Amino acid sequence: MRKIGRAIGDFLKGADMVLLLLCIVTTIFGIVIISSATESEGSARYVMVQSVALVLGILIYVVLTLVDVDIIAERREILLIFSLLFIGCLKFWGISGETGNRSWLDIPLLPMNVQPGEVCKIFFIIILAKSMSVSQNRLSSPITISKLGLLTAVFFLEIVYVSSDAGVALLYVLIFVIMAFVGGVNIIWFLMAGGALVIGAPILLALMREDQYNRIMMIFDPSIDPTGQGVRWQTNLSLQAITNGGLAGQGLYNGTMVRSSSIPAQHTDFIFSAIAEELGILGCVAVLLLLTAIVVRCLHVGVKSGNFMNRIICVGIAGMLLFQIIINVGMCLGVLPVIGLTLPFVSYGGTSVFTMFMAMGIVSGIHMRPAPDANARYIRPRSAA
Repeated sequence: MRKIGRAIGDFLKGADMVLLLLCIVTTIFGIVIISSATESEGSARYVMVQSVALVLGILIYVVLTLVDVDIIAERREILLIFSLLFIGCLKFWGISGETGNRSWLDIPLLPMNVQPGEVCKIFFIIILAKSMSVSQNRLSSPITISKLGLLTAVFFLEIVYVSSDAGVALLYVLIFVIMAFVGGVNIIWFLMAGGALVIGAPILLALMREDQYNRIMMIFDPSIDPTGQGVRWQTNLSLQAITNGGLAGQGLYNGTMVRSSSIPAQHTDFIFSAIAEELGILGCVAVLLLLTAIVVRCLHVGVKSGNFMNRIICVGIAGMLLFQIIINVGMCLGVLPVIGLTLPFVSYGGTSVFTMFMAMGIVSGIHMRPAPDANARYIRPRSAA
């Protein structure tokens, strides 16, 4: 009991309580919107799952605040093997969600389905940050870049192969890019990658299925699906809901399209559109301010950290959040392709909420230990002969 009491005292003394409060408030906001968005089909189950995820999320936040992330990172080989095996389970036992992707596992005794690709994003960030830390004096060398690029490619290709979830797979690539950029990789590598992408884009587009191609190109070509009954139907309904909301919205539980469940995936991928219809632009601004505050808080903790690896972890987590927010809102506004990414902390999804609290718990742990060990060096000098 004394150890538990000491742990609670350490948590209350050193944890990032501001970050925890922001996460809880944003998640509760999401639960209220989910309750409204699922009212027509019985919201109790959805609210229960999300509430359980919130409680479990707070617990994992506490645990990971008290655990030094350096201890976890030292076992990056085990994390890597576990992550690849966990994602690989989808090939044999994966079940499809509303998106049609085999992204979930139904694990007995757990109150919700688990999405390995979501959970392993956090492990990927830790593995990548540790690998960069070990090689920080030669980050821009061809060998180091090849190793880091191969690591990212393995995660990306496995997720696409076993689950067809291109949205989650894309996040891994974006996380790698932001961590490499902030970590100090030479800009020439990004220019080379950009050039290769431009050259290879026509080939990639040619290899896509027609629906995948149209989903991307409809943003630039208005002649694709002019009737709005094909690839544009989700976006059109989303924009209609946003227009309905105006400045202050139609009122919680009173949205015309929300009540009739006319918005596709209105409790998951398009929950931002549901917020817009019921709470208007003001509601959208409120949730975006909350999410932005979380991103900024993660960056603030990273800047304060005197440890290279911890700083890069915070950047990776902040980048993960920021990219997911931008892509989700962009989908709802029709300026980005619909690729099935949810709004962090707000959209329905127990795994997503739990994973986000995992990430925030790691940031809180870094906040608790802002300075490096007095005896540690980033690059240990060779001992004298």
